[in-house]
Amino acid sequence: MAKMKVQNFYEPLVMKYEEHDIPEIADNEVLVKIKAVGICGSDVSYYYGHSPLGTANGKGPLYLGHEASGVITKVGKIPAGFGLFKEGDRIAINPVQQCNACPACMRGEFNVCNHCEVIGVSVNGCFAEYVKVKFTHAYKIPDEVSFESAALAEPLACSTHGVKLLNIQLGQAVAVYGLGSIGLMMVQLARASGAGKVIAMGAHDFGLEKAKKLGATHLINTREKDSPYYTENTEKKITEINGERLPRCIVATSNMTALQDAIKITGPCSTVVYFGLPGPQDELKVPVLDAIQSERTLKFSWLAPLVWDNVFAAVASGQVKLDSIITHKFSLEDAEKGVKFMKESKENKVKGILVLD
Repeated sequence: MAKMKVQNFYEPLVMKYEEHDIPEIADNEVLVKIKAVGICGSDVSYYYGHSPLGTANGKGPLYLGHEASGVITKVGKIPAGFGLFKEGDRIAINPVQQCNACPACMRGEFNVCNHCEVIGVSVNGCFAEYVKVKFTHAYKIPDEVSFESAALAEPLACSTHGVKLLNIQLGQAVAVYGLGSIGLMMVQLARASGAGKVIAMGAHDFGLEKAKKLGATHLINTREKDSPYYTENTEKKITEINGERLPRCIVATSNMTALQDAIKITGPCSTVVYFGLPGPQDELKVPVLDAIQSERTLKFSWLAPLVWDNVFAAVASGQVKLDSIITHKFSLEDAEKGVKFMKESKENKVKGILVLD
């Protein structure tokens, strides 16, 4: 049996660089040699024991990693029969492998399927040299898209779904709250969707400056009082910028102050989309009478149904640039070091990836 190198997660703070068998694929699968894989915030949460895995007992051993790109090295009988893939095809992976048979899937609501296999969460993932993927969840990438950018296709797909829910109208002002990798993607997507003003709101100037380079028209620092972009009263500042409160806001952070603030900075007939993941006990307070009388819309975004074709087109066209979002790179052997760095380092950082070659 041919072997490969993997990072095997056993339990919180225990991940081991090991040699395992290359997986055998089923008739409906393809085998992918991984070229690049993102370190997601959920990988960090699993490693530090903040969240359970999606396995039967919520525990390892399991290879983490679900944001990935690579090259197909073996094609199962079904996709081969259809002529869909061949060895050498460059692909990105959709890790959320829904069942396609339940009522939610029949409605196209793949993001809420209760029978998913999720690569790197419930089944072995991409912190490994090879991974097996259902052929329905391997997507060819354009020649213009690098493996490193394609590794971020999954978070970009999730970001695209969130921005799509905003229903931005041409020329509207949009606030993006939270400027990690997702927020920086959303800044670009908002501009590409027709926003006139994109107001980037974050807690650090490093992210704000990146947002400016990626298309943000206005910057607000909500935390650092020595920042030239700092404002204590976000509602007042937004009104100065826009002349009134905002029609659109998307929140790409788990910070409850930001989630609550989104209601204050938006006005009548506005839409707010909540994307970041707060704690299970956190609650949002909504002034219901005012919300009714001002006909507000609050939406909540989860995963990435029916947007993947838009993702690759946006990157290939240059409307969304992912290279500058990647700030740190690690080898597979140093994956544990990379996960710790993304959690513990005080350095300026946005997105870390593993590069395998």
